[in-house]
Order: sequence, then structure tokens, then C-alpha cells
Amino acid sequence: MADKADKKRTGLGALADAGEGDDFSIIDAIGGPRGVVESMLPGVVFVVLFVATNNLNLTIGVSAVLAIVQVVARLIQRQSLMGALSGLVAVGICLIWAWKSHEARNYYMLGFLTNAIYAVLLSVTLLIRVPGLGFVVEFIRQMPTERFKAWFHDWMDDPELKRAYMIVTALWVGLFGLRLLVQVPLYLTDHVAALGVARLLMGIPFWALAIWVSYLIIATPLHRHKATYRKDNDAS
Repeated sequence: MADKADKKRTGLGALADAGEGDDFSIIDAIGGPRGVVESMLPGVVFVVLFVATNNLNLTIGVSAVLAIVQVVARLIQRQSLMGALSGLVAVGICLIWAWKSHEARNYYMLGFLTNAIYAVLLSVTLLIRVPGLGFVVEFIRQMPTERFKAWFHDWMDDPELKRAYMIVTALWVGLFGLRLLVQVPLYLTDHVAALGVARLLMGIPFWALAIWVSYLIIATPLHRHKATYRKDNDAS
């Protein structure tokens, strides 16, 4: 049997396991120490090197090499490549955007777009009363390969659980909106150093805080929902 630690999921997947026990770890949920370093290091190197040298091409080159090295290191160690590869793609897009535009600040453009898209999509789900975070978490928790309607009503018809999902969805809309509110003015005024620092501080730390608060909100109602589901199945 695989070790329990091996089954731990990260990101929103960690929220799908909420209520299963008291061993929730925010470090594990955001990818562990290595995942945090791999996520933050390219951004740190980009802003520090550009501010120190004001050489965009050098900064892009070093950042690209660093992103590739992270993937190669995982290949050599035969570890999971998913996080590193997704990070490589994201960093690659950011670097290409900055290189093609000849402006360092455009390294952060992809982040603006993704935050805006997520904020809009989640806001729409709140308006139609189908909480987007709930939909994603429940999809991860028990993927509806069949009987979609039954799966959907299973959690949507639980008032306490739905309320919790509405709250955390609103929380994440606020997170994405706050990032844009703080960072877009820095982009428009071309404050690359301040923008880089803001991006780092509002990146992994905010992501970790959002997951932790979301866990605190949904753990109890999700635990009760799971217990009720098991009880009903045992009785049938």
C-alpha cells in the first residue's frame, strides 16, 4: 500500500481532502519546500538581475537557463515533472513576451491576464449561484465520469457546504482582484522593481494564505457532507 504522504495532493486538490483528518499541511498543499523554491526562483532572479544590470537580454537568458535547469534536475532525479514543466511553460511565455516587446515589465503581463480571467470567471459563478471553487474542488474529489446530474446535486443541495464554497469563491475573487489593483498601476508607471517585489509577495504567500483560509472554511462542512454520504451508502 502506498504511503499516505505519497497520496497528498497540492493546490486545490488539497482542499478536496479537507475533513479527512487533522494532518493538513499548508507546505504540502503548495508543493512542498522544493515546489515553493521552483515557483519563486525564476521571478526572483528576473527582477534582481534586471535591476542590477538593466540588461534585458541577459536577464531573459539567465532566467530561461534557470527554468530549464529545474526541469533537467527533476529528470535526473526521476521526480514528478508536472509542476516543473508547467512552470517552464509559464516562465517561457513570460520571457518571450518581454523579449518580443523589449520591455521588462511585460514579463508580468501573463499574470495580469490569468488573474483577470480567473476573477471574471469566478465572479460569474457567484452570480449564477454555482460557486466555481466548489465545482473545481468537488470535480477533483470525485470526478463525475457518469451521472453528472446526481454528482452536481450531491454537493449543491447541501446548504452548508454550498455556502462555504460561495464564501471561498468570493475570497479567491478578492485575491485575484487585489493582485490587479496593486500591480497594474506599477506596470502602467513602469516600476519594474516594485512590480517584481509585489508579484513575489502576492504570489506564493497569498496562494498559501488563500488555501489555508479556504481549508478552514470548508473543512467542517465537507467532513459532515462526507460522513452523511457514507452513512447513507451504508444504510442502503
